[in-house]
Amino acid sequence: MTALPKCPLCNSEYTYEDGDNFMCPECAHEWPKVASADAGEQAKVFKDAFGNLLQDGDTVTVIKDLKIKGSSSVVKVGTKVKNIRLVDGDHDIDCKIDGIGAMQLKTEFVKKA
Repeated sequence: MTALPKCPLCNSEYTYEDGDNFMCPECAHEWPKVASADAGEQAKVFKDAFGNLLQDGDTVTVIKDLKIKGSSSVVKVGTKVKNIRLVDGDHDIDCKIDGIGAMQLKTEFVKKA
């Protein structure tokens, strides 16, 4: 039997295979088998402004007024954003904000709720 890799987020040794992915039962992190085959490549870890780990589906709170480019609207401090989706790119979070619509946010301007 081959040894399974440890979780890249929490370093748990209790990972298991689920189809084409590895799963961690402790932190619920999921990553593809292909990426773990390359020892040099690690999954990107997303952290909020205070260093808390973020995962898909989390609820976060905005910690700074954010001006929206091309609009006079502002996302106010304390706005709760539910069910975030983490993505790679210049912005880390895809989400929908009530009253504004689809947005992209950076993790440095949110805290985990």
